[in-house]
Amino acid sequence: MNLLLLNGPNLNLLGTRQPDIYGHETLADIEAATRAHAELRGAMLEAFQTNHEGEMLERIHAARGVADAIIINPAAWSHTSVALLDALNVFDGRVAEVHLSNIHKREAFRHHSYVSARADAVLAGMGAFGYRAAVDWLLA
Repeated sequence: MNLLLLNGPNLNLLGTRQPDIYGHETLADIEAATRAHAELRGAMLEAFQTNHEGEMLERIHAARGVADAIIINPAAWSHTSVALLDALNVFDGRVAEVHLSNIHKREAFRHHSYVSARADAVLAGMGAFGYRAAVDWLLA
């Protein structure tokens, strides 16, 4: 199985950005652990992060017919981007949405995620472990 791991805006700052909310692991740490976890289970994982919404949309479009599933942490785009939802809606594989923090215990504007309308699974509040849990769910 080919998995695509997508991370949205500001996640490149993990490890230093609000570690009380997002933890001390860097994005590189999370990507490496998630890739190793997938490979131990016989899957390939490609990771991509961007702070530019158009680049994210293009990467999702390019995944059609290539990736079997997407693991996505849309970050702030969760709450704002209908375009991201539309791009994911034309992807044929399964989608797992991951959030490091529990968005439902945070500010009210974070309680709604457009991406959740497309996601086949939503994992929130599990920290970096949520990414590995998403891999396990997709491979089950």
